[in-house]
Amino acid sequence: MPVFIDQMLRKVEINTKPQRIISLVPSQTELLFDLGLDNEVIGITKFCIHPKHWLKEKNIVGGTKQLNLNKIVSIKPDLIIGNKEENSKADIEILMQQYPVWMSDINNLAQALQMIESIATITHKTQHGMLLNNKIKEEFNHLQHPIHTKKRVAYFIWNEPLMVVGENTFINNLLEKIGLVNVFAADIKSKQISYRYPQITVAELQAASPDIIYLSSEPFPFKDKHVQQFKAICPYAEIKIVDGEMFSWYGSRLAKAPTYFKTLIA
Repeated sequence: MPVFIDQMLRKVEINTKPQRIISLVPSQTELLFDLGLDNEVIGITKFCIHPKHWLKEKNIVGGTKQLNLNKIVSIKPDLIIGNKEENSKADIEILMQQYPVWMSDINNLAQALQMIESIATITHKTQHGMLLNNKIKEEFNHLQHPIHTKKRVAYFIWNEPLMVVGENTFINNLLEKIGLVNVFAADIKSKQISYRYPQITVAELQAASPDIIYLSSEPFPFKDKHVQQFKAICPYAEIKIVDGEMFSWYGSRLAKAPTYFKTLIA
């Protein structure tokens, strides 16, 4: 049986050609669809909203953090694809005892491209994966930094409590790709909080004095009404609602992201 190394550096034995795949991460589910694996994918999470019709056609195995382990057992997968950050460690450890589980661990664009290549190889879609990666690389190579390169940005993922994107995250890496400086990506390690997705106070936001504030559409669904909330806190900042999928989905959606970024920063 072939052995593959996942992004957590684990050896995973996988059947010659997986026929019953469960995807536990929305962005990787979309990738499997774009690789042409409609027949092979049998299970997804309730948050796997692309492609939309799969929510009606595939087995729903719970949420990314709360999997229905009994449902997974009942549909007998021969491959499960998850992610270190998005899935529960306890659930994954249980599944690893029974099934081949290939895990991604992605903090930057290079690791996303590596994941796409690996999953394409595992699923015998090597050519599809190569073409997709070439497309993503080409699009990002053509992405020019905006005129306001190095403007300082705060990227919010949650409201009440206020949570932002910190360093060593995929979103932070994409902010760098479009020429922005994340005000919460450095100098916060000494605080008693996670510096990947730190919880901050209004005073800390005001002290950081970002030029731009991005309010992500996910995981918290920021709306236009929240723009005024942040305008009252940072009256001189440019505040925008942004498409969280374009900033945080690290699968095939990356081929579309640079075009979105060009529009956003125009």
